[in-house]
Amino acid sequence: MVIPDKNYFRIGEVGKILGVEPYVVRYWESEFKTVRPMRTRSDQRLYRRKDVEQLLEIKTLLYEEMLTVAGARRRLARANRGGKALTDAEGSLADLKRGLKEIREIVS
Repeated sequence: MVIPDKNYFRIGEVGKILGVEPYVVRYWESEFKTVRPMRTRSDQRLYRRKDVEQLLEIKTLLYEEMLTVAGARRRLARANRGGKALTDAEGSLADLKRGLKEIREIVS
């Protein structure tokens, strides 16, 4: 995904960038405390570029790597502590899971 060259984004723009509905963005915001948009006087959310990047990473963990919300939260916490985001075993499992998903789609 390409993030437009802006500093702040409204929730509708973030939803379009991510390819999800705004309610999904709000849900992820409630589950992942690292995403904290600013609020305008009219109480609209304004997401910074780093929030959008974090949300893109969350989407990848949830939709492509098929992690649960709790699993994605643990992975992000480990990455934020300065640790390696994926261990070799986790990377292999993610690759295996992706391959099995592709096989299931071919067979169906």
